[in-house]
Amino acid sequence: MRINRNTFLKEISLMAGVAAIPADLLAEALATKPQMKLGFVTYLWGKDWDVPTIIKNCTDTKIHGVELRVEHAHKVMPELTAAERAEVKKEFADSPVKIVGLGTNQQFDYPDQAKLTASIERAKEFIKLSADVGGSGVKVKPNALHKDVPVEKTLEQIGKSLHTLAAYAADLGQQLRLEVHGEQTQELPNIKKIMEYADHKNAKICWNCNPQDLNGKGFQSNFDLVKQYFGDTIHVRELNRTDYPYPDLIANLIKMNYKGWVLLECHTNPDDKVKSMAEQRVVFDKMVV
Repeated sequence: MRINRNTFLKEISLMAGVAAIPADLLAEALATKPQMKLGFVTYLWGKDWDVPTIIKNCTDTKIHGVELRVEHAHKVMPELTAAERAEVKKEFADSPVKIVGLGTNQQFDYPDQAKLTASIERAKEFIKLSADVGGSGVKVKPNALHKDVPVEKTLEQIGKSLHTLAAYAADLGQQLRLEVHGEQTQELPNIKKIMEYADHKNAKICWNCNPQDLNGKGFQSNFDLVKQYFGDTIHVRELNRTDYPYPDLIANLIKMNYKGWVLLECHTNPDDKVKSMAEQRVVFDKMVV
């Protein structure tokens, strides 16, 4: 039995033990036809699948976008030849499933400048790879602060690295996406400072649904702090979890007419991951009806 989004949001808010969504935000969300799309991150649930299996499982569950995590079984890596890249692109082009981009572990907080340079150059290789296989962008990380380095210096270094890479990515038609990640760097005030240093329209953030999103003045304040930098991807865990205000997140995305991908990056280990993907498809559809 389908329920409307108003009823669902109120019920899930009560389940989550969070405050009811403000009436004005809820009304605006309900008046706007949602444009966001549900996708999938291969970080855990898809880490052992090759490309044909990813395409089949996403097609079967009506999840039509995927961020391929690098260094996993699908082996979509810069070492692919031109012919192999073309084959990956064709496999996705011949299916209902779109490559949303690549999820990398490249980070730019290293105090060691040789490591920093190497990571920037490796990120460029992934950006070129994403362009070649039909992706639209690459995810990178801020990752860490260092006790012997002033915080502001590290944030500036990350931001300036993003500026360089965002310009490079723009020339290839790719978006550069900074995942809100790292024990201290995922604090939203730090993310905002990084993005101010990045100062490039093609440098975006990938919201990551971290517990730290609730710190300080709370979810709404932190969301508003960085929403101007949202890119085409955000990461979510299971949308029916009760330890994160997913109804508030979805309502805010609808309010800002978010047209990007809400990517499932689930951290549980169900026996039947495809069945769990299908279940999350149902939850998402109810939230955005």
